[in-house]
Amino acid sequence: MAKQDPRPDAPFHVVLNAGSGHTDTELRCATIREVLEAAGRTCVLEIVHDGARLPETAARTAARAAREGAILVAAGGDGTLNAVAHEAVRHGCVFGVLPQGTFNYFGRTHGIPEDLRQAVHALLRARVRHVQIGMVNQRSFLVNASVGLYPRLLEEREHDKRQFGRSRVVALLSALKTALGRHRNLRIALELDGESRRLRTPTLFVGNNRLQMRQVGMQPLDHAVEEGRLAAIAPRPVGRWRMLGLLLRGALGRLGQAEDVVAFAFRSMTVRAPLLSGRRRVKVAVDGEICKLALPLRFEALDGRLALLVADPPQRAAGAGEAAGQDCAL
Repeated sequence: MAKQDPRPDAPFHVVLNAGSGHTDTELRCATIREVLEAAGRTCVLEIVHDGARLPETAARTAARAAREGAILVAAGGDGTLNAVAHEAVRHGCVFGVLPQGTFNYFGRTHGIPEDLRQAVHALLRARVRHVQIGMVNQRSFLVNASVGLYPRLLEEREHDKRQFGRSRVVALLSALKTALGRHRNLRIALELDGESRRLRTPTLFVGNNRLQMRQVGMQPLDHAVEEGRLAAIAPRPVGRWRMLGLLLRGALGRLGQAEDVVAFAFRSMTVRAPLLSGRRRVKVAVDGEICKLALPLRFEALDGRLALLVADPPQRAAGAGEAAGQDCAL
């Protein structure tokens, strides 16, 4: 694990996802180079045009950054940040963020500007802060991970974004369409910090982001991450109209007031079958990316594992910034 600030002349190795909702890749690359070169810093850009190659590119770039004492930077949405952060942890690199996605929960939580030029300038005056990551089996997550209805919601949302454009309005309408459709409920057995528990729910959502918890109205859980824990949300099986009520509560930041929601914080949790009866692998959404993982699923909070560059003093996302662009966690 990287334990201290990088040297003042450390180069920046930037993994930029050209498919994170932007078509102006050349302009973004020019902006990054311009700001860093004006500050006398070396910049190496790795541009990823095919999302399937992102993990490979992130691993190769992280290995080179570790050898050269460079700062590893991710430019893209939360899924891109996740892939590069995973390799930063594996190789012991200091990690920088240039948020370029739709919701940018991770960057906003740590006060990192969404404007690209401002974000690059922030990297130059930033210092290392060790932050928590979540793990599910061998996959890390910065914002959330989930099983059940939520992965399906994300798949449908990505389809609708390709058809209608990338915006928070499209994302919200797509979520409503999917959540109000037909879906199966999960029957799951949990081992939760040493205790057993059973749940029946359409989706199990595990959050590692204070801002997202606060936006949907789960105030009792919004400090779980700062206390070294993860936050779990599991709506009870309900009909379409009550599900619509839950979605509206989430959009209005009042989900914590709903009677049809089970919520709790934990440090480690194992999710066992039957889940979806007969299946040994299950779809899991990890920071917006869908993967298949073998059962059982083990969720764990790893406190202070990621060496993140954050501007000093940190500008925490709060107030009006938190109210903007709310996303429903269900």
